[in-house]
Amino acid sequence: MTQHLGIDGFPRSKENDEIISKNFQSLFNTPSGKAVLAYLRSITLDLVSGPNSSDGEIRHREGQRFIVAIIEKRIEHAQRIKNNG
Repeated sequence: MTQHLGIDGFPRSKENDEIISKNFQSLFNTPSGKAVLAYLRSITLDLVSGPNSSDGEIRHREGQRFIVAIIEKRIEHAQRIKNNG
């Protein structure tokens, strides 16, 4: 089984990586899933840290942003798989 680097930076088979992305798309493509993702985006990606933010606060926020960005990248990946047959 050939390993490749997945969207999240972890090596796995292409087939398993595609299954993960399809599962994310299925989960977040419902009205509830879209609402949850919008909420997660609003408390992570859409926030700007001010100049008074500590190093720890910024690192914590960036970790949160990374997770939400992975979710969105997985959904986009599944859409690309679907569009390419």
